[in-house]
Amino acid sequence: MSIPDTEEKKQVESGASALVTENCGYKSFLDILHRQGVVTEEEVKKLSKKLKVSKEPIDHDLIEKGIPKEQILQAKAAEYGIECVDIENDKPDIEMVKLIPESMSRRYKLICIGKKESKLSVVMADPSDIFALDDLRLRTGYEIQPFLGFPDDIDVVLNEIYRVEELESIMKDALAEKSDDLAITSAGKEEEEEQDAVVDTPIIRFVDRLIIDAIKRKASDIHIEPYETEVIVRYRVDGILNETMKYPRSIHNSVISRLKIMSNMKIDEHRIPQDGRVQIKLGKSRKEFDIRVSLLPSVYSETIVMRLLDRSGIKIDLEQIGFQEDDLNRWKSVIANPNGVILVTGPTGSGKSTTLYATLNRLNRPEVKIVTVEDPVEYNLQGLVQIQTNSRVGLTFAAALRSFLRQDPDIMMVGEIRDKETATIAIESALTGHLVLSTLHTNDSVASITRLEDMGIETFLIASTIRGILAQRLVRKICSDCKQEAPLSPEEKNIFEEYGISPPDHVMKGGGCQTCTESGYKGRMGIYELLTINDKIRELILKRESAANIYEEAKKDGLRTLMEDGLAKIKNGDTTFEEVFRVTKD
Repeated sequence: MSIPDTEEKKQVESGASALVTENCGYKSFLDILHRQGVVTEEEVKKLSKKLKVSKEPIDHDLIEKGIPKEQILQAKAAEYGIECVDIENDKPDIEMVKLIPESMSRRYKLICIGKKESKLSVVMADPSDIFALDDLRLRTGYEIQPFLGFPDDIDVVLNEIYRVEELESIMKDALAEKSDDLAITSAGKEEEEEQDAVVDTPIIRFVDRLIIDAIKRKASDIHIEPYETEVIVRYRVDGILNETMKYPRSIHNSVISRLKIMSNMKIDEHRIPQDGRVQIKLGKSRKEFDIRVSLLPSVYSETIVMRLLDRSGIKIDLEQIGFQEDDLNRWKSVIANPNGVILVTGPTGSGKSTTLYATLNRLNRPEVKIVTVEDPVEYNLQGLVQIQTNSRVGLTFAAALRSFLRQDPDIMMVGEIRDKETATIAIESALTGHLVLSTLHTNDSVASITRLEDMGIETFLIASTIRGILAQRLVRKICSDCKQEAPLSPEEKNIFEEYGISPPDHVMKGGGCQTCTESGYKGRMGIYELLTINDKIRELILKRESAANIYEEAKKDGLRTLMEDGLAKIKNGDTTFEEVFRVTKD
């Protein structure tokens, strides 16, 4: 890692005292940001007061206001009179990092990036911490030249460097235990006794670290798959599975048992599938996650899939999920209907639940009664009555919908319309003045009409109750840190012209960097096809016209197909041809 050149007057040659003396002439970094015009005087006063009262960093408050992290870092560095270093994108050498013990690095939130003669170059979250500087100088015997770094970046780098070693250490500890200590014995014991004896500390640490690591990588799922001699762990990040690590089969039974205990499953049952749920709070932030755990017997023991649900995800707004402005306005108009049926369609993993939750967030008001039936309930929303289906006791989607009508709701959401009974009750509810939201598994918006007809729903009921149908897919977004221009090929130009869209001069692609783990993508967004039911389309449905005729009429009313919406987002530099083709081409 290269260390930035620093002016001689800004260098710290003799520890903490020089740093403090040198900073006396500098203004608050909030004043610097105010001078730059990114925060108002009122915001400076408010944030300064918060900083004095809580002593907690306000970096995230500024980032939430849309101020780039780099600008915040530079302003704070100017206040301290030192240079700043972006260690997230310019990773330090591991050997340099290890010149300072991990415990000290984590305690003082700092990281060593270089050594020259008798001086260590150290990136710190708080360069004014004289106790840290003095302790570091005494413990290492070196003079310290501090640089400013972003606190979260320091944590990320330390976790990346020590994560592999920690996992290997945990695995070695687990393997060093006697096999009898790791074995699961269920015969003749009460469940409580089994739970006390089933796992040891190394296995608990291993499972916890696995979950934390997946959360930090922003994985949506963890797949743990046993084979003859080893177990493969894969994370699904931005919809794509990536192999992360392997561990020996010899500890897999203990991993399974630990997860069964966490998710309240039967630990002595290995022959049938089981489902469970875990709620955890992560770190000092106490960020809440729900983990849905599914175990399925396979040839080489039980295979595990964990779905990681970020509780903060329920606060997502419709504006954040990828709607273009015209489609967003049309969708808002559709959901503003006081009654009728609104459908969101697409295959599994296309983001239907996210769209429904974002829509419910928009509709959720004190004067409105909203009830939902889901399988499973992925997020708990304040202000909604949510019901989990339970087929064992007869609580199906249809049964729940019947009961809803006696609860005096204004809006109802049913997780999925799977059969004629559920579809009939949903439509009857719409006819009696309720707004019903649900999902279907179809490839496009118009196909949902055909699907309802195939279920046995009369066309006049479909025409009179359906208000809008939204088909959607998820595509990966180009990583903003390595986004770069790419030439438009003749074939790609022809595709734009084929769909009546003027081709851009160039498209964007991700070059691959540490932020996106060299994939070129970071995060996902939706591409949409919104069919709104106007009088002309209602007539076509009643006449059982073909899908092509309905599409033709819908386009006059503003419908943009999935491919057209994807091409528009390619043109805007949000995603790539490869991603759009991956989710739209059969």
